[in-house]
This record gives sequence, C-alpha cells and structure tokens, in this order.
Amino acid sequence: MKSVNVGMIGYKFMGKAHSHAYRDLPMFFPNSLKPEMKVICGRNEEAVAQAAKQFGWEEYTTDWKSLIERDDIDVIDINAPSDAHKEIAIAAARAGKHIYCEKPLALTLQDSREMLAAVQEAGVKHMVGFNYRFTPAVMLAKKLIDEGRLGEIYHFRAWFLQDWIIDPNFPLVWRLQKEVAGSGSHGDLGAHLIDMAHYLIGDISEVIGMSETFIKERPIPANMTGLSATSDENSPKGPVTVDDATLFMARFANGALGSFEATRFATGHRSTNSFEINGSKGSVIFDFERMNELQVYFTDDAKDVQGFRRVLATDAPHAYSEAWWPAGHTIGYEHTFIHSMVELMEAFTEDRQPVPNFVDGVKCQQVLEAVELSVEKRQWVKVSDL
Repeated sequence: MKSVNVGMIGYKFMGKAHSHAYRDLPMFFPNSLKPEMKVICGRNEEAVAQAAKQFGWEEYTTDWKSLIERDDIDVIDINAPSDAHKEIAIAAARAGKHIYCEKPLALTLQDSREMLAAVQEAGVKHMVGFNYRFTPAVMLAKKLIDEGRLGEIYHFRAWFLQDWIIDPNFPLVWRLQKEVAGSGSHGDLGAHLIDMAHYLIGDISEVIGMSETFIKERPIPANMTGLSATSDENSPKGPVTVDDATLFMARFANGALGSFEATRFATGHRSTNSFEINGSKGSVIFDFERMNELQVYFTDDAKDVQGFRRVLATDAPHAYSEAWWPAGHTIGYEHTFIHSMVELMEAFTEDRQPVPNFVDGVKCQQVLEAVELSVEKRQWVKVSDL
C-alpha cells in the first residue's frame, strides 16, 4: 500500500485546510503514505467545482451518498457543518470507509456515541480533527509532563478568545444556529480546550459553568463563505440560538484544578488559543498566536536566574522538525493539519487507530454536555453521570 484514496465532504474553511495538508504532505514527508485527492463533495455545484480546481482534486460531486459507495475511495474526510457529521460518518463506516471527521464530533453526546459504535462495529480507522495537538510546542509541553519534569500537576487554565462576531449586525451564520452547530463558542472553541486538557492532563471528573448570548438576534445572511458572511440592508433578523461565551471550572481525575474560557466577544483577540499549566517542579505557557514558542519555568533553576524562558520549538529534537526548515524558521497554522494527516497515514502503515480518534471525540462531547447541564442546573455536574 503506497497511497490512500480520499473523498472529502466539505470545501470551505476546513476543506481548504485539509486539502492543503493532503497536497503538501508528500513533499515534506516523502516516506509517508501518499493521500490521493480523488473526489471533493459539496451541495453547491458551481462552488464545489471551483474548489476542486483550486484545491487540486481530481473530481467533484454534489452527492455524498454516491461518493461513499465508490470502490476506489478508502477514506472519507468530513468537514461539512456539524449537523451532517453523524449521518455521513455512520453511512461511511457501514460502507467500510475509514473516516477523518472534524470536531465537534456531533451535535449531541448520544449522536457521538452512535458514531463511535458504528466505526467500532465496522472495524474501520477513525480520527477526529483536534489539530492543535500537533503543534510542536504543545507536544513539547506533553513531553515535559510525561517525563515528570513539571512534577505533580496542580493547575490547568485555558482560554480561546475571538472577536469576529462582535458587530451586532454580523449575519446569522450557521455557527450561530444550534440546530446546525450544536453550540456556539463552547462547542467550536471550547472543544479544542477540552481536548487539549485531556491530552495534556487527563480525564475531567466534574464541572461547573456559566454561559451567555450577548446578541440575541442577527440579520439573515445573503451568503456565507468560511467565517465570512454578508447580509442585505433590509434583511430580516433571526434568533441566535447558541452561546456567545461559556466559562467553566473543572476538577481532573488526578486532582488538578482547571478553568476554561471560550468566547467570541473578546475585543482585540483574533484567535488567542492559550493554556498555562502549573506543577510542583515547573510551569509552561502556550499561546497559539505565537505557536512556535513555549514559555517554560523550572523551580530548580538558580534563584538569581529564575523566571520563564522562551523555547523555540522549531528544530531538533522537537516533533516534526526534521521535515521543515532550518533552525529558527517557523511553521504556521496549516502545518498542524499536515501533522494530523501524517498521524493518519502512519496509522495505516502501522495498522492501528490514529490518535485522537472518535473515542476522544466522545470524551470531549461528554464534557461539553456536562458543562451545558451545569449551566442549566447552576451546580456541579459529574462527567461520568452522562
């Protein structure tokens, strides 16, 4: 097996990111299996035809059901809106296709569990798109924790701050509609924070949260592309049915404490995705807007030079460094997707499940819903009760 044939459903923001990853992977990871970009699928024929040409796909289609039945397709890549994930993933699994699905895995915990059951019953490989795990600086933080160099972990605090819908006249895009997106900043941004916590610290045992929708109505969009949209001057308004901001506190199974903040109303923050971890022997700070760096502090440094140091995670021995540029030359957001696809290709070569997979997607969904229940009941909720 030298290559893997991919059929992708979705062609906008994530479709472009995934397509870029498939195209660049063979150039920088020549020993990896090669993803063959066979078919891209979308509902708008004119738009998906343009995407196929622009992104480099061999064919396009508007019928995802016929796509998953094709004998020449090995992997179905799902980056359509969240409300489409379940139906497509279950059908793809039953057709014997391996699956890469964007996060959040589904609209509800029950839906995500049904998706996991389907892929396990079919025996196919499955992966979920928590791409930030594959940032070399984040992987360095993981290494420091696993090696015990931060000691016993006491605190994990994380925040994902954006401001792209701060204008009350910004249109009612699908991400602001619960029936399509499942939730707002909580499921879109908070899901990444929760998965990062699971990856770095471990399972979350209980949560308590609060959320708010600051703008209750918005103009109906005339068109949408990625995170952009426009509306007519006289467009009617529709209700915003998701959260604009959600904050919650958490206890981890290992005794650590956590705090999480996800908002689209943090003026001046375009995409501040950050965490800080404090342990008995040291701390780390990460900010994705400076994604090549990890701030590191160790308590056993000499007292006259104690303080956070800046580590540039771009060259050996940091993860994936051998594939990229000379020392000190940075990589970007798109590389996290390339690294994700490398993991997927390696899983085929080694005949194992890639990580993170649908098990991780279900765990994330479980915490998301525990927080939502906590907001509703205004009390602590045990994640294991869901």
